[in-house]
Amino acid sequence: MKKEIALSGMRPTGKLHLGHLIGVLENWIKIQDEYDSFFFVADWHALTTEYSNPTMIKDLGREMVLDWLAAGINPEKAIIFLQSDISEHAELHLILSMIVPVPWLERVPSYKEMKEELTNKDLSTYGFLGYPLLQASDILIYKSNIVPVGIDQVPHIELTREVARRFNHIYGKEVFAEPQAKLTETSKLLGLDGRKMGKSYNNCIYLSDSSEEIRQKVMTMMTDPQRVKRTDCGNPELSVVFSYHKILSPPETVKEIDDKCRNAKIGCIDCKKELLKNLLEYISKFQERRSVLSKKWKDADEILLLGGRKAKEVASETIREAKEAMRIG
Repeated sequence: MKKEIALSGMRPTGKLHLGHLIGVLENWIKIQDEYDSFFFVADWHALTTEYSNPTMIKDLGREMVLDWLAAGINPEKAIIFLQSDISEHAELHLILSMIVPVPWLERVPSYKEMKEELTNKDLSTYGFLGYPLLQASDILIYKSNIVPVGIDQVPHIELTREVARRFNHIYGKEVFAEPQAKLTETSKLLGLDGRKMGKSYNNCIYLSDSSEEIRQKVMTMMTDPQRVKRTDCGNPELSVVFSYHKILSPPETVKEIDDKCRNAKIGCIDCKKELLKNLLEYISKFQERRSVLSKKWKDADEILLLGGRKAKEVASETIREAKEAMRIG
């Protein structure tokens, strides 16, 4: 029986952080065993906000592929490629831009959020407005059935489904499948300050951080703001530290800390020290594998080259079908 197709990508705009490893890459590792998987470096998407520094995007893309390999992504199980190597993404984006109303793009929540957050960049560009449609093209060009996303990305998948329906209806042929969102099992990892983790907030634990850097960051993590004194009973659900424990610590430790916090039997410093121990044990395994791959850019380039050839075969066939349906091919 033929496997369903899964696709996901990542923008090379900075160093990867703990949220990428736990929230994305661990999910990809499971997906590559269950689906015909396409994982891509979204360098064109990176240009929507980093258009003034394309060289940085290229270098970060290579480093990111090495991070993926260290995390456990296997190029023998998944097709790994560079978005800009597959011109069909851009061609389908152009085709779909002819039939998609602008208000569909303007209503995507992340479009408004990013414009409000990234006030230091000029985002009044066509490329930034159209990036949700480019994302839809990425998905549809491989006739993806499954797209692993966090809850905040679900509107993008809904837009993609609408675009697929509109194209199929206008041209009277079921060219594109309507993808389904596959929500990540792990809830989004919060930043050190309780906001979403992101480099723009300066609240990340990076995968490349040293043990001392991680220690310093853990010690600054937000705890229950209502617990002022050591003798006060706390609410662990209000603590960022506890949210990390639930992901990184053994179940018995989580239960013990929950009880001790609520009954003032453990202080926040001791709680952080226990988390630090488990976090360092977790991330050191990744860092050991990553150090072996350090600067092996030729390996990354070779993987992207081979993956790009396989991806282009699929993408070119989809473009052929789309043009045939439109009677322009």
